[in-house]
Amino acid sequence: MNKTLLSTDLKFKNQISKYSGKVREIYKLENDKLIMISTDKISAFDFVLPKGIPYKGQVLNQIASRMMSLTSDIVPNWILNSPDPNVSIGLNCNPFKIEMVIRGYLAGHAAREYFKGKRSICGVKLPDGLKENDKLPFPIITPATKADQGHDEDISKEDIINKSIISESDYRILEDFTYKLFERGTKLASNQNLILVDTKYEFGKTIDGRIVLIDEVHTPDSSRYFYEEGYKERQKNQIPQKQLSKEFVREWLILNNFQGLEGQTIPEISYEYANQVSDRYIELYEIIMGEPFVKENTNDIEGRIRNNLSAYL
Repeated sequence: MNKTLLSTDLKFKNQISKYSGKVREIYKLENDKLIMISTDKISAFDFVLPKGIPYKGQVLNQIASRMMSLTSDIVPNWILNSPDPNVSIGLNCNPFKIEMVIRGYLAGHAAREYFKGKRSICGVKLPDGLKENDKLPFPIITPATKADQGHDEDISKEDIINKSIISESDYRILEDFTYKLFERGTKLASNQNLILVDTKYEFGKTIDGRIVLIDEVHTPDSSRYFYEEGYKERQKNQIPQKQLSKEFVREWLILNNFQGLEGQTIPEISYEYANQVSDRYIELYEIIMGEPFVKENTNDIEGRIRNNLSAYL
């Protein structure tokens, strides 16, 4: 049975605080630095599932670190170093309370809303006659509020500005960065014969007021990918797309009567299914990165992290 990292209990000499999110833990240090640890927890429908996914934290952290590097010419980012496969160290930022979700295709949440009859998502109008997974006439930004607990919610650009969640001038900067990052992500995906269907970007401001890219970029938790080969034929024949993303976990949960709604119970996740999910994450890593995934020793993940951080700090 593979071991997983669900939480850590680390102490640092210059530590100010520790925050545990849905799948990450963040240690804030005195020198305006953060230590972000990617655990093996997995969330869906804004609920953390009860079993860890082997190597998931390593997959997410290593993809995010690489993608931050490959987009740093577009927008600066928070990462300074990654001393362990599950860990990134970077700048402490004040995050904007909005996720910039951008979609190039009608899939996932947007498709579910569309087929309920909605023709406007986050104030963006969509044409009639679209099929699930169709390419949209142009990429659209459908922001979402960030919730520490409970569900993120769709919100329009107008509401973001009118409610002073983000200033109009800052929003325009985030909007520009989002389109440019999605264009770069689309090219990077195409190089690996993938389609970047949709993704989300998160931004923050550094202590000196610079806007930077934070969190993760183009990972299977923040993005949806289709295989480029066979896409058009599948759409023509109305066959579900072959995809690499976390959507297959959501689909499994829906089949097991869970969508995060009141009164629903998270289904039991077997170790066999957890390993299947792990295999899918590793598959995505290898396709996106174009290299084999090297499994780190998981006998004592927290101890390994502690040793690597001690050597770095």
